[in-house]
Amino acid sequence: MLAEATTTEISKEKKPETFSENKKIAQEGGTIAGNTRKEIEEKTGKSVISNKNAKELINKTENTRIDKRPKTEDGSQKLEDKS
Repeated sequence: MLAEATTTEISKEKKPETFSENKKIAQEGGTIAGNTRKEIEEKTGKSVISNKNAKELINKTENTRIDKRPKTEDGSQKLEDKS
């Protein structure tokens, strides 16, 4: 996801017009993301690569999140009434 976001931002700034220009920007985005991943792993001593997909990671995060909003009778989170 970092590579895609980085590539998008570079592309917005450089405004490539040809396939080869787009390819070069995509490689730059990938390089930046790769270097960032390596630096994070170096600093934390842990791998940031997982065999889980984003959906599994999001569900795990949502299930462990502490949410103080009251729940409805069916167990779902009660939304705030902003009216």
